[in-house]
Amino acid sequence: MAIRLYKAYTPGTRNRTVSTFSEITANKPEKNLLKKKNSSKGRNNRGIITCRHKGGGHKKRYRIIDFKRNKIDILGKVAKIEYDPNRNARIALIYYQDGEKKYILHPRSLAIGNTVISGENVPIEVGNSLPLNKIPLGTAVHNIEIKPKRGGQIVRAAGTYAQIVAKEGNFITLKLPSSEVRIIHKECYATIGQVGNIDASNITIGKAGRNRWLGKRPQVRGVVMNPIDHPHGGGEGKSPIGRSRPVTPWGKPALGQKTRKKKKYSAQYILRRRK
Repeated sequence: MAIRLYKAYTPGTRNRTVSTFSEITANKPEKNLLKKKNSSKGRNNRGIITCRHKGGGHKKRYRIIDFKRNKIDILGKVAKIEYDPNRNARIALIYYQDGEKKYILHPRSLAIGNTVISGENVPIEVGNSLPLNKIPLGTAVHNIEIKPKRGGQIVRAAGTYAQIVAKEGNFITLKLPSSEVRIIHKECYATIGQVGNIDASNITIGKAGRNRWLGKRPQVRGVVMNPIDHPHGGGEGKSPIGRSRPVTPWGKPALGQKTRKKKKYSAQYILRRRK
């Protein structure tokens, strides 16, 4: 992937960057792998806003992605590489030998015409999916299951990968992109390679309107609100927040406060916390 830069023709193009989409080979998605995606706009079943700063944006349809990779020992061929509006990674359309078509996350360096396969005794090649205990130490993997046969749940964002650092008993030790080190059961499947579109994190939005296209509404700072609306609000002119530390609109500590439950069931599997 490459990034396209703009000259400062307008204030909105001064720092704007976009993807060149050079790796995309198809403009229309596979019809059988689409379904409706209704936007809640941050509201619950009573119409009350429960998640702020959401609404508007371009209409989307959801692409059904095969995170489970459960077509065991059936060879598939990469037919297309497509854009997915629901994620920052690209997706690849796979034609399997039994006639079925499925989308997978597009790994870096996987090209059209390459083959992918899932199973316990498949080659260690980019795009192939196999249990963690069958993958050598030091290998980069993505789309990793947390529980066997549930489907990949972590390391799915563009440019991310986890590294296998140790094997002991029934568990495999992984270093995740967040620098967290945790153990996962050896029967969980993972896909070889790094997720593609590695420059996604380097893109600059450039203007507020582009965020509106993505369904993100403006955020208003708490210090400019009234006291009834936010704990930081009130005061004359440019006043400080008036508290010992920043808080959320509901009075809980913000900016750096760890919110993960200390007695969460999965805490026993984390060897080193993320920074």
